[in-house]
Amino acid sequence: MAQHPHAGKPAREEDLTNIPRLVAAYYLNKPDMSLPEQRVVFGTSGHRGSALNSAFTESHIQAICQALAEYRQSNNITGPLFIGMDTHALSEAALASAIQVLAANGVKVRIQTGGGYTPTPVISHAILTYNRAQHADLADGVVITPSHNPPEDGGFKYNPSHGGPAEASITQWVENRANQILLKETDDIKVMPYAAAIASEFVEAYDYVTPYVNDLVNVLDMTSIRESGIKIGVDPLGGAGVAYWDSPTGIVADLETGRIEDGYGTIDTVIGVSQVHGNGYNDWIKGNSEDNFFWGNGGTDTIIDSESGLAPNV
Repeated sequence: MAQHPHAGKPAREEDLTNIPRLVAAYYLNKPDMSLPEQRVVFGTSGHRGSALNSAFTESHIQAICQALAEYRQSNNITGPLFIGMDTHALSEAALASAIQVLAANGVKVRIQTGGGYTPTPVISHAILTYNRAQHADLADGVVITPSHNPPEDGGFKYNPSHGGPAEASITQWVENRANQILLKETDDIKVMPYAAAIASEFVEAYDYVTPYVNDLVNVLDMTSIRESGIKIGVDPLGGAGVAYWDSPTGIVADLETGRIEDGYGTIDTVIGVSQVHGNGYNDWIKGNSEDNFFWGNGGTDTIIDSESGLAPNV
């Protein structure tokens, strides 16, 4: 495969996507159903495209979600629908459109607490965890992501009750019905105002992070990794997994004794350190005789000066 001439180089101005224009196109552009490239087309369990060429718009997501709600009803899928989004620019708008239609159809939607981002495997985990608990109903899920596609693209994927990508028979049904809705231009789509949908009984915030992270010990030998002493640096590069590398609790840092405990319970001993960056949780930091600089980075942090005692929370 030939290498792109700009690979590995800083992006040029002409390479950047105009995000306000992209989001405006999502709401303003309408698909021309006489053009195959502007219809709903499912690839690997999902539909992808850009609003700039009218291939991923509010109309597409509303039609897909209406079709999905009808598919669930016809197949007696009455459990929660776990839905997440990635960091692509169109994902926020698509999530809002999905919530409006799904809630209007009485679908019990579960969204990430705090409006955070959710990787695809986490949605699968939520579906499987719910269904393995042998509830009277079955759950399924949606991931709003175009995967590795360019920044101007959006994507919408459906995962049925087994947690993996939907089979072709399912996606073909949803695709056909969505295009039928778009072609008819009728009032088949049920839409609830966003504020009403979020406040309704059908939409609930759900903590995707904690159950997924806590379950990792069942597939990874965390003790061996911790005891190996290996140091791993991770940069999620703004991807959907960005919140999953944060510590689950605040740090405890005593620079006077040199003892540092991170949010995962790992303890290190440091010498000659005078600056500490906390995480987004409730950190406890004690200084030493050096000129100290502390950054709490969120949470209700406790800062203690080694000489004068308790300092105000930051």
